[in-house]
Amino acid sequence: MRLLHTSDWHLGRAFHRVNMLGAQAEFIGHLVTTVRAHGVDAVVVSGDVYDRAVPPLAAVELFDDALHRLAALGVPTVMISGNHDSARRLGVGAGLIDRAGIHLRTEPSACGTPVVLADAHGDVAFYGLPYLEPALVKDEFGVQKAGHETVLAAAMDRVRADLATRAPGTRSVVLAHAFVTGGETSDSERDITVGGVAAVPAGVFDGVDYTALGHLHGCQTLTERVRYSGSPLPYSFSEAAHRKSVWLVDLSADGTVTAQRVDCPVPRALARIRGTLEDLLADPELERHTEAWVEATLTDPVRPADPMARLTERFPHTLSLVFDPERAPDDPDVSYARRLAGRSDQQIAEDFVAHVRGAGPDEQEQGVLRDAFDAVRADDTVREVAR
Repeated sequence: MRLLHTSDWHLGRAFHRVNMLGAQAEFIGHLVTTVRAHGVDAVVVSGDVYDRAVPPLAAVELFDDALHRLAALGVPTVMISGNHDSARRLGVGAGLIDRAGIHLRTEPSACGTPVVLADAHGDVAFYGLPYLEPALVKDEFGVQKAGHETVLAAAMDRVRADLATRAPGTRSVVLAHAFVTGGETSDSERDITVGGVAAVPAGVFDGVDYTALGHLHGCQTLTERVRYSGSPLPYSFSEAAHRKSVWLVDLSADGTVTAQRVDCPVPRALARIRGTLEDLLADPELERHTEAWVEATLTDPVRPADPMARLTERFPHTLSLVFDPERAPDDPDVSYARRLAGRSDQQIAEDFVAHVRGAGPDEQEQGVLRDAFDAVRADDTVREVAR
């Protein structure tokens, strides 16, 4: 069986101030063409279909168009919700849409109930594990500690229990939306840290033939059986080096996996350039970036006059301007933002405690801070979904 694995469409999202809806529509067209041209037997979409719980109407219309075009191909599609989606909204009409061969899996309680498709070699069971917010699903899975690894492990126990009841030789595919250890992050993914931990080990998914992951935006292979497709479009300049693609995965009769990448359309190249303003304007090596979306980091010791206006004369698609004068880290003029770069909310809070009272928090106090951040993040998730 040949699968097309994609994820993280983020319909409705912009790239800085650029509306990406046209590029997203081009990707949907490319997806349909790829399915037809490569004889795909099933499409799997591993979450973050939308960029937010209440997407703009234009994004909903594009998703509706995508569903109609996929259904018209007669190729089954299995799709889960991600941490950016509202699972309840995405799942509206799932029972009816199911009849058209579009299988939306957004309910955590249904993790152990697969979509079963067949080929000449027998059945393939597709298990959809939507994004599992630990604080919201721990009771469903009967776990004491609300953590990503515990809830995903419990969900996978249900998968393996169901798979054990099926005919010998039944192959299995899991769709999951999670941060798995070994994956490389980018700046455009929403933080899902719980209790100071975001990642789960790849071994959680042992026992299935292929795990189609979503959440991280770079296409990557963790093991031959566990892969991220990445987002089909860039959503931050940290993705400048990404090769955006989808996976074509062949699942043989004995469950052996082979995979190849199919590149996605590139609306415009990304470029990150750094130096003094005068150097950036004069360097002939940068001529190749004149048509790219540009992030320019200026290292001038003093902020130059009208830097954006001058940059856009040479690089008309400059979207981001960062001022980062080259100074020693302990220089008192180093910006607050630069001092905080790369530090988590937990670390910033602990530093604040140390600054105020002269000593950092002890282990118990660190736990209180973690619980507070987790509670706020879970509450934000509930509020967003309830809007």
